Amino acid sequence: MKKIAVLIPCYNESQTIEKVIKDYKKVLPEADIYVYDNNSKDHTDEIARKAGAIVKYEYRQGKGNVIRSMFRDIDADCYLMIDGDDTYPAENARDMVNLVLEKGVDMVIGDRLSSTYFTENKRPFHNMGNRVVRGLINMLFKSDVRDIMTGYRAFSKLFVKSFPVLSKGFEIETEMTIHALDKNFLLEEIPVSYRDRPEGSVSKLNTVSDGLKVLKTILNLHKNYKPYSFFSIISIILLIIDAIFFIPVLVEYFQTGMVAKYPTLIVCGSVLVCAILSYVCGLLLDVINKKHKQLYELYLNQIK
Repeated sequence: MKKIAVLIPCYNESQTIEKVIKDYKKVLPEADIYVYDNNSKDHTDEIARKAGAIVKYEYRQGKGNVIRSMFRDIDADCYLMIDGDDTYPAENARDMVNLVLEKGVDMVIGDRLSSTYFTENKRPFHNMGNRVVRGLINMLFKSDVRDIMTGYRAFSKLFVKSFPVLSKGFEIETEMTIHALDKNFLLEEIPVSYRDRPEGSVSKLNTVSDGLKVLKTILNLHKNYKPYSFFSIISIILLIIDAIFFIPVLVEYFQTGMVAKYPTLIVCGSVLVCAILSYVCGLLLDVINKKHKQLYELYLNQIK
């Protein structure tokens, strides 16, 4: 029998964790349910243990740190990751697991944004943030993923054991999506229901600070995964700035035969050199990146 692991990272979810565990036990009775407690102060771990979950601990704060430990510690054929806040109903769990076990999908994304998210979620800036992140990633990586930041996902063993977790916090979902797109893993999305947190349950996501972390993560991953595109954009920006200041100097030279603004000319020359260097850096790093992809494919063959 194929082994299924339900992964629930938790931080102060005492109000909802028991219901979440019972709901997923009902739809996936054969699965092992793991709750990783991340320094909760409200006895989340005790409630989870009584509800029948396997409770483990991650003392480094942050969802990314929890996911790193989960992926390293647990061996299974399919991993279903959910949040402990009861925002994802269990009705889609079996379909997501079957896509991994029967169809060989590497990552199944539970797409909230195509169903009830925008009506259920009461935080308008979160809605806007999801749209911005989705638009940026789909533009940069030429994809059509509908929900980038969902916490409801199913994974194959191959993806879990080959995914290098670098993020420490809530930007982990963005990192997962970009990694899967870049490494050509098989992705599939299914619309899932979403409901807002019950009254009294407080979100740990800070709209501004965590939103900025996600945008910073996208920027860094764009640089790391697509260096040619990243440094070419910088090169083009520098060339535009250079042209804005250099053209008046050039026009004046043709009109008078003299250069009156030598400092501007010197700065323009320096900016042009920086633009060329940026483009060359992009070319070199792109070659290295493609070589890394080749080695990664060979690595995947070894862990299958």
